[in-house]
Amino acid sequence: MKKLIYIFCFLFPMFIFTQNVAVLKYEGGGDWYSNPTALPNLVKFCNDTIETNINENIETVEVGSIDIFQYPFLHMTGHGNVFFSDEDSENLRKYLLSGGFLHIDDNYGMEPYIKKELNKIFPNKELVEIPKTHPIFNSAFDFPNGLPKIHEHDAKAPQALGIFDEGRLILLFTFESDLGDGWEDPEVHNDPEDVRQKALKMGANIMKYVFIN
Repeated sequence: MKKLIYIFCFLFPMFIFTQNVAVLKYEGGGDWYSNPTALPNLVKFCNDTIETNINENIETVEVGSIDIFQYPFLHMTGHGNVFFSDEDSENLRKYLLSGGFLHIDDNYGMEPYIKKELNKIFPNKELVEIPKTHPIFNSAFDFPNGLPKIHEHDAKAPQALGIFDEGRLILLFTFESDLGDGWEDPEVHNDPEDVRQKALKMGANIMKYVFIN
């Protein structure tokens, strides 16, 4: 019953309730605060284009805080080291299994660290490639080829990796794409507008999957 209540609170359609999202602050020395304009811009884009009702005042919440349960969607990014204590890991595990959703966007350099820490949260679950037919690629805008490439970095193909629980995608790790850079103010990275639109539309798909589907 408790799990059903959490899922109801997290996933009830957004046109009835205003929902809040937050940036996840973590330890380890990585720049969790990078891309400061990214999430505000994405939220505004979603409210303007797919009729969500998300609070445009973005909060910051610490991994180990019980406050994470106030946010159906958490966004995490950075370039470097990540560290979750045992308490952090347990808190995130409960959050995700209770209906929460975590999007981790590698801003370049995070991948080897975050994978190690995810093993603390779910030692018996693995990151798996999300199939291109998954609703996260077509919930609002169609991405038949999967995750778009926003920044080149190592020129590797972008990957959308996920952790599932009972068929529900509870954690999304976007790698070699850098969606957050595409969400930032135009003058930050000087991306062409079509590239920014790809990033924002893919972000809108993620938000719609979490809040409306």
